[in-house]
Amino acid sequence: MPGRYIIGKSLSTFLYSGRRGTRGTGIQKSELGIQKGNMRLSRILLFAVLALIVVVSLTLDLYFDWLWFEEVGKATVFLTALWARGVVSSAAFLAVFAFLYLNLRQANRGKGRIQIGIPTPAGQITAYTLGDEQIRRIVVLVCALVAFFFSVRAGQQWETVWRWRKAALFGAVDPVFGRDISFYFFTLPLVEEGIRIALVLVVLAIAGVLLLHHLKGTLGLRGPRALGARTDAGLHASLLGAAGFALLGVDSYYDRFGVLLSPGQGPMYGATYADLHGRLPLLGLLAVLSLAGAALMVRNAFTATNRNALLAGALYVGGLLLVRIYPVLLQQFVVAPDELGKESPQIRNNIEGTLRAYGLDSVQDRSLSGDKALTPSDIRANAATIRSIRLWDHEPLLDTFSQIQEIRTYYDFASVDNDRYLLDHQPQQMMLSARELNTASLQDQKWMNAHLMFTHGYGLTLGPVNRVTSEGLPLEIRRPEIYFGELTRDYVIVGTAQDEFDYPKGEQNVFARYQGSGGVAVRSFLRKLLFALYLKNPNIILSPLIGPESRFLYFRDIGARVRRVAPFLLLDSDPYLVISGGRLFWIQDGYTVTDRYPYSTPTPGIGNYIRNSVKAVVDAYNGSIDLYVADANDPLLAVYQAIYPGVFRPMSDLPPDLRLHLRYPEDIFTIQAAIYTTYHMTSPQVFYNKEDLWEIPAMAVSGREKPMPPYYTIMRLPHEAREEFILMLPFTPGRKDNLSAWMVARSDGEHYGQLAVYRFPKQKLVYGPKQIVARINQEAEISRQISLWDQRGSQVIQGTLLVIPIEEALVYVRPLYIRAETGKIPELKRVIVAYENRIAMEETLEAAFARIFQGEIAPRPGPPPSAPPQITEKTAPQPAATLIQAAKEAYDRAIQAQRQGDWARYGEEIKKLGALLGELKGK
Repeated sequence: MPGRYIIGKSLSTFLYSGRRGTRGTGIQKSELGIQKGNMRLSRILLFAVLALIVVVSLTLDLYFDWLWFEEVGKATVFLTALWARGVVSSAAFLAVFAFLYLNLRQANRGKGRIQIGIPTPAGQITAYTLGDEQIRRIVVLVCALVAFFFSVRAGQQWETVWRWRKAALFGAVDPVFGRDISFYFFTLPLVEEGIRIALVLVVLAIAGVLLLHHLKGTLGLRGPRALGARTDAGLHASLLGAAGFALLGVDSYYDRFGVLLSPGQGPMYGATYADLHGRLPLLGLLAVLSLAGAALMVRNAFTATNRNALLAGALYVGGLLLVRIYPVLLQQFVVAPDELGKESPQIRNNIEGTLRAYGLDSVQDRSLSGDKALTPSDIRANAATIRSIRLWDHEPLLDTFSQIQEIRTYYDFASVDNDRYLLDHQPQQMMLSARELNTASLQDQKWMNAHLMFTHGYGLTLGPVNRVTSEGLPLEIRRPEIYFGELTRDYVIVGTAQDEFDYPKGEQNVFARYQGSGGVAVRSFLRKLLFALYLKNPNIILSPLIGPESRFLYFRDIGARVRRVAPFLLLDSDPYLVISGGRLFWIQDGYTVTDRYPYSTPTPGIGNYIRNSVKAVVDAYNGSIDLYVADANDPLLAVYQAIYPGVFRPMSDLPPDLRLHLRYPEDIFTIQAAIYTTYHMTSPQVFYNKEDLWEIPAMAVSGREKPMPPYYTIMRLPHEAREEFILMLPFTPGRKDNLSAWMVARSDGEHYGQLAVYRFPKQKLVYGPKQIVARINQEAEISRQISLWDQRGSQVIQGTLLVIPIEEALVYVRPLYIRAETGKIPELKRVIVAYENRIAMEETLEAAFARIFQGEIAPRPGPPPSAPPQITEKTAPQPAATLIQAAKEAYDRAIQAQRQGDWARYGEEIKKLGALLGELKGK
């Protein structure tokens, strides 16, 4: 007997189309009026409009993505992703649709019918009996909808499929199964995703088959032989259940490999003793039990009871409980009493796997005697190292840059970068900051100003890390336009009839036109219209200033540009600006990462494998993007090179001048240093007991302790012949403050990428950063001077404490800045130098070194510091008009000095201006 069901009238159109089914007795026919037809038409039109908006929006996104990728010369990335996503999505759609449709069509072959009731506005019910054709249409719709959602999910995983297709061997195997590491990177993720999708499909198919039989009244749930061989539903569901159990068996088999990627219950990451001797064998047993369950489900399909199905389920649940419980008991009663003895081989696997995965297996371990005392001759021999000591911290330097540009409030400085340049044929560490245009600071936020006139930043501020004027202001060099940077997050239109603001010149502004090749050309009215729709701004189509030769520059943010052409890369947080050949370039470091390396300890948010595989170079004027292979031995990058042919260039193609500015990135060094604090202990016994655990020193910043960041400097490493650009970080023993070692990453020439750790003898006491800070704060003269500055209303800023290795000893340097109560520009006032038990605070670094080591230091290159500004005493009051004229002249002179980079004279004129404005305020 067919079942009878009442459904909402909103589904009636699709459910009942074509001939009318049998009408139920005692149920009156509904009347369909004109109003109902109009409402239905309105709904159809609304749906059509919404669908059109979605389709147009998606099409515009694709079209302008294509134009952008073509403009930057990376169309391969766009086409590969589009093609691969389409192939995977289509294949998934067809497979899912076919699987579900065949199963539901089979379930619909019975003689049952589905009777439905549709309520009418009058409160009556119209009954329809759905025949095979109506049920088939519903089945097609449901299967198509489910297949669509599965295809979307599968399309998101297209890279997993393509990585498997292009897999490259690592040449190293895991210590348990002997599989090449590439299996865990490329094959296992695809298998796991495929099993998950297949299991969900089988469950949906079983649910759909049973539901369809139930609606048709052919399920046969009454009586003890429910779902038995005498019902089509029982046969069908049992066979699908067999497929499900087979999939669970395959899943259990591959779960064995995932054990090497799990945290485990032991003292390290990866498979433990309990995993290897308990969990792995039981997962194999569970796979066998699952296959036995599949066989029982096949047998169940041809028997009159469901005992075999119940037995199959009991076998699987029992095996699953064993997998969960037995390793815990093994850990508690076998491993725990002798954990070190049982876990030593696994600890060794974890140490070796982690060091390889983070590129730390080739760290050069060097010992320092710690006994050699520094002499004046040692200091003179390392004069280049001392000259390169950084006296400016990033934060006060950014404050300085921002304040000296307040005359033009729309300029901003996003960050300060460290690099080195040749000055007088000697490498000199420099600090640079791009002067970018911040359109959010424009006083007039009209569309034309934000997108046509104020289009770019201008030049940069650059100065040696150690050179200051008498007012502590860094030297500055100007360079031209920046259309692509860290703050360029909005689109601009160049090549219009509107001149672009270039830079200020006194009270006047200089204008220019974009002469580069970046951006997408307008070309036609149709594309102009499409741009207006894409950017959702009618001004684009209405503005007469935009012509066929105009160009749209969009996705101008450095990180966004690189991320679009290489979405598989994790980007370093600090892209840095480089001057090369009179042009400005951004260098952005990119990392290949994954969490699939066996026995490797993960870093939160990163994974457990990382390589600095790519150097991206972006032209700040044209926006061109070039990706250079920085690590040709990285198998993960080799796979992406195969997926995107022609996108990456060999490092030999990088211009030599730019190659001189490559530096070891700070982000990966920070990660490696954090891992090495534990994994420098290569003995399982030492590792287990944490006998030699290191820490990154924590320093107080704004009242809170934070790990000391690594820093760049130029120095001559112990036993090396010349100075080089390095990145370094000190280590202290766990829960102690003395120094135990320091780590460096080298950045110059053939030594690029080499890591080295310099260890001090454990019996030698070497003061650590916290101990030196404490000694500085206890020094009577320093404490008195700081208190005196504080009493005058100034804010004393203690800079970053730098650890400077010289020969086999360490010297500590800390700059002191003063910020006046009424201003924000910090001045570098003193430099503190500490060595062993000696501490000196002087106005210059050389004077502090000379005081400690009783000898002269080689003078710094470059011009002598400017004479300090002379502040005249107030004379008789002057008329307001005279003061206004004098203030204007001081302001003009300050602007002139600013343009010439004469910051000493700029400081003098600003002080004069402040005094004059103070007198005017009094009047």
